[in-house]
Amino acid sequence: MPLFVQNRQDKVEVPPAMEHLLARVTTEVLAMEGVSPEAEVGITLVDDAAIRELNHNYRHLDCPTDVLSFAMRETGAEEPSYQAAEWEELLGDVVISLETAVQQSKDFGHSLEREVAFLAVHGLLHLLGYDHQEEAQEIQMRQREEEVLGRLGLARE
Repeated sequence: MPLFVQNRQDKVEVPPAMEHLLARVTTEVLAMEGVSPEAEVGITLVDDAAIRELNHNYRHLDCPTDVLSFAMRETGAEEPSYQAAEWEELLGDVVISLETAVQQSKDFGHSLEREVAFLAVHGLLHLLGYDHQEEAQEIQMRQREEEVLGRLGLARE
């Protein structure tokens, strides 16, 4: 599984173990969802200013958020078309604000690692077509998130 992790912020220290955690999370999500191990995913770690700009540019919301997903599989009037080569499976990119993750980990009383893992799972599930606009979708997505985190030993306490 090609996973590309980029740290594009300097406000929160990113230990080498965090990249390993993101790889474990990605591997688990893709395996549980039956996605080819050759699928490519990008995860970018940013600060609140960068994610606010992305949120403004792509969702027309002028505020920071915790995670954004940019799926290559999405189709719609506003989405550019993309035709992958037969051998290529590009899932897309997940962008996580580490500044927001730090604050949320404090607010929820758990580790930064658990919060980053949760945000990565959430973003990856969006890449795979999960959504939470309707209550039934939200319940299904939350169950899947907790299942993945439980398998990784990061279940809620």
